[in-house]
Amino acid sequence: MQRSSKGVVQLEWVCPNCDSRNPGPVKNCENCGAAQPENVQFQRAAEEKLITDEKAVAAAKAGADIHCGFCGTRNPATAATCSQCGADLKEGTSRQAGQALKAAPAVPKVVRCSNCGSENPGSAKTCTNCGAPLVIAKPAPTHVHAAVQSGAAVSKPKAKPFNWLIAGGIGAFLLLCCVAVIVMFLVPSSSVQGTVSNVYWKTSVPVQELQSVNYSNESGNPPSDAYNVSCRTESRQVCEEKTVDQGNGYAEVIQECRDVSEQYCSYTVDEWKTVQSYNLDGTDLFPVYAEPTLFNDQRLGTASTDMTVYFSTDKGQETYTPGSLGEFQQFQIGSVWTLNLNVLGGVVNVEK
Repeated sequence: MQRSSKGVVQLEWVCPNCDSRNPGPVKNCENCGAAQPENVQFQRAAEEKLITDEKAVAAAKAGADIHCGFCGTRNPATAATCSQCGADLKEGTSRQAGQALKAAPAVPKVVRCSNCGSENPGSAKTCTNCGAPLVIAKPAPTHVHAAVQSGAAVSKPKAKPFNWLIAGGIGAFLLLCCVAVIVMFLVPSSSVQGTVSNVYWKTSVPVQELQSVNYSNESGNPPSDAYNVSCRTESRQVCEEKTVDQGNGYAEVIQECRDVSEQYCSYTVDEWKTVQSYNLDGTDLFPVYAEPTLFNDQRLGTASTDMTVYFSTDKGQETYTPGSLGEFQQFQIGSVWTLNLNVLGGVVNVEK
């Protein structure tokens, strides 16, 4: 796998005290002054630009920031003592780093201030009217995987409760549709007396022949019985871009590329193909089948039979298709049957 860096971008974090969005490198909330707690994660900004400032790039590559083990203050990875209380940072905890972050949700065109109701551009972080922090809908959990440098466990986000009301409504609707189909086509709604006026059968006997069939540019391996095989391998490069949290308010944009190979083959296989069907029909109760002469490399396929019974009723002619030869042979011309009909007028079943 080929791995290359495209540069670094600045992340954001949301203050849990006032919900303000802050630039990743900033260690205290720009709105209320609260320090960024250790458990508040960085997230991608809606608008990302590769950083060209050399100092910012150096800070991004310095390593994960450290939270003081005594006062919790966030310090750069290069610091030896806490900037707040002077404690030795060897007792501190490095921020998580190495996670691939999901893209931030698209910024809305307008954000309404929850404090004064004023409308602000979607990119604004504070209200232009009253200065209150603007809260945008929180994104989904940003960590795709946990390649955590510090080894600390990452708590799983709480799953949204399953909406049983909506699921129940959908289930009830689908069940109602199934019941409606059954009632319309399979449940008898009326009956009528019918007299067998005619019967008809048609038989078909297919003759199959072993033929050579050519296949071209089929992906994967050819069948084991193929011949005249010619294969080639095509390679293509698949690239994926990841934004990896550096644990200090910045993320490195990494492109990972790998070569994917796929085989394409052209070949010939012998397959049984129907070359002709021999049909017979009649108007009695005894279907017969053709007996075609077979030549070399030929065989008989699976024979089929279509059987239809015609009834004369007070509502006109009705037809019924028996399920077996034994049932078909019960319908003597002139015999009277009870026809059970569905709501559409089709014959569901018949009774003597």
